[in-house]
Amino acid sequence: MIDFSREMPIEGDLDVRWIHGAPPAKHSADAAIQVHWYDEHTVILRQSKAVNFEGPFLYLLFGNHRALLLDTGATADPELFPLRQTVDGLISDWLSAHPRTSYDLVVAHTHAHGDHVAADGQFVDRQDTTVAGKDLQDVQAFFGFTAWPEEVVKFDLGGRTLEISGIPGHHETSIAIFDAWTGFLLTGDSVYPGRLYARDFPQFQASMERLVSFAAARPITHVMGCHIEMTSRPGRDYPLGATYQPDEPPLQMAVAQLTAVRDAARAVNHRPGIHAFDDFIIWNGTCKRQLPGQIRRAFLYRISLRYRALLARLPPRTRS
Repeated sequence: MIDFSREMPIEGDLDVRWIHGAPPAKHSADAAIQVHWYDEHTVILRQSKAVNFEGPFLYLLFGNHRALLLDTGATADPELFPLRQTVDGLISDWLSAHPRTSYDLVVAHTHAHGDHVAADGQFVDRQDTTVAGKDLQDVQAFFGFTAWPEEVVKFDLGGRTLEISGIPGHHETSIAIFDAWTGFLLTGDSVYPGRLYARDFPQFQASMERLVSFAAARPITHVMGCHIEMTSRPGRDYPLGATYQPDEPPLQMAVAQLTAVRDAARAVNHRPGIHAFDDFIIWNGTCKRQLPGQIRRAFLYRISLRYRALLARLPPRTRS
C-alpha cells in the first residue's frame, strides 16, 4: 500500500510545454490528448485545441483503492477524443507498477458545463466505474454535502484524501478540490489564467472569499484550473474560440494570484462588464453589451492569422 501521508506535499514535474494548436492552413501535429505525469500517482491531461478550441485540462488522481478522473473534456466522440482508451491505458500502467486485485474509477466534474462533461458517455459501461451526476443535487449527494456551499467534505481515494468545497458563481455546481499529496488546489473554471465568467457575481465573490480562506489554511503548492486563455502579455487574452495559442503562460497559478482574483472580484463587484487584470479577465455578469465586440475581435484575429499564413507561403519578392 502507498503511504500518501508521508512528506506532503510531494515535489512533482510541471516543466512541460502544453499542446496549444496550430496556425490556420497548417495541420496540427498535436495528439488528441496530451498526457503529463506530474508524479507517479498524478496525471494532467490536455485536450487538443485542434479537436475542440476549449482545450480543457483534465486530472487523473490515483489512490490505493480507486482513481478519480476529474472532468471528461469537450468532445463526446471516442474516434476524435479517445479519452476512455487513454485513461484505461494510464490505469493499466499504474496497476502494473502497483498491482491490485481490483481497482475502481470515479468520474466526477469540476462543474457541469459541456466542455467538462462531454465524454461521460465513454465510461458508462466501464466495469468498476462510477460516473457522478451533473445536477447540483447529484453533486451534493455524491460527495455528501449537507451545508452547501460553505461545508468542506472529504473524499477518500484510499489513503489519498481530498477536501472538497463548493464554489458556485461560474456555475452552480462548481467545486474546488484540495489534494494534500500534491498540494494542488483544483479550481475548474473559477480560477485559471483566462476569462473568469461569473454569471452569478454575488455567488462568485462569496466563493472567492471562502476559497482564499480555505487556501490560507492549507499548504497549497499550485492553483490548477482547467483552461489557459491568457497570453504572456499582462492583461491580454486570446480571442474567443482561438485554436492557436503559441504564447501561453503556465497553467499553474500561485496562491497570491488566487488572492488577486478575490481582490479583483471585490473591486468590480458593482461594475458589470469585462475587466482585465494582469493574469486573468473577469466577466461580471452576462456581458451582453460587450459580446459583439468580443465576437468581432475573434473574427478579425482569425482573418489576421490566415493573412499571415498566406504571406508566409508567398515568395519573398512578392511580399510587401
